[in-house]
Amino acid sequence: MNRYDDRARLVFHYAREEGSRLGHSMIGPEHLLLGLMREGGTAARILQEYGASLEAMRRMVEELVGRGEGSRTGEPPAITPRARRVMELASAEARNMGASVIGTEHILLGIIREGDGIAYRILSHFAKDVDAIRWRILSMAEGREREKPVNTPFLDEYGRDLTKEAREGKLDPVIGRQEEINRVIQILARRTKNNPVLIGDPGVGKTAIVEGLAQAIVEGRVPPILR
Repeated sequence: MNRYDDRARLVFHYAREEGSRLGHSMIGPEHLLLGLMREGGTAARILQEYGASLEAMRRMVEELVGRGEGSRTGEPPAITPRARRVMELASAEARNMGASVIGTEHILLGIIREGDGIAYRILSHFAKDVDAIRWRILSMAEGREREKPVNTPFLDEYGRDLTKEAREGKLDPVIGRQEEINRVIQILARRTKNNPVLIGDPGVGKTAIVEGLAQAIVEGRVPPILR
């Protein structure tokens, strides 16, 4: 798939402008990231949720890459192999999600999957867990179905709906337990042997881990199978 929607095509236009502004003769994933922010579509809105801004990203690109002398031939900047790889990955992401065209969110997914470059470092600055951005995109793409009321008197009497409490902001933030929460998520997402057991004395933080899991589910920071 190599069909881009109008917004995605605009991203490439802006990326070239950003590269030219910095005097760069090649366009890499970091310029695509700037293009995404300038375009202001789905990808930009998601990044803004993590505190990202165009000006902040521009400063980081300039700090990490520096300024260049521009193209001596006067031709537009060319695409680097890493940027081409991002485009290939964006195409694969769109195909996997059943999209008929490549959008800005697929380009952002491509940058995340390409990984380990300047653009990824910039994303890591705003989102300590870059995979959370990925799950946020997938969550938006799937759309949220409204929860239907379920008659569960036994569970209502003896249990707590932690996802409901998380959604209503009734749970305190969970600090310092991300490793355990991630491990629980990994186990729950397995096809087999997917029943985690939390063992420990009272007061060691077992409930906090489960509350952290509920918050991750509500915020879309888990695989689709757990939503």
